[in-house]
Amino acid sequence: MALQITESCVNCWACVDVCPNDAIYEDKPHFLIDDDKCTECLGDHSVPQCAAICPIEMAIVDELGAFLNPPGSLTGIPIEKLKQFGMWKDAA
Repeated sequence: MALQITESCVNCWACVDVCPNDAIYEDKPHFLIDDDKCTECLGDHSVPQCAAICPIEMAIVDELGAFLNPPGSLTGIPIEKLKQFGMWKDAA
């Protein structure tokens, strides 16, 4: 059980200090989460703190590949609009 940081990460450092397990570390080209340390904040918080503070949509995924900050969740832009302007593509 561990979360992953995707290539959408902009290395803003917001998540590093909020992780209760010090599981997030700087790497190239973006931050990574140590699988052995990540507990998804179970027992510490009701939601993973990295996802709660992350300002970037689609930057953190769970073990099933589901985005914790899905498209439109932070901006409020509906997926239909993202598709209309070529900013979202359905999985093939």
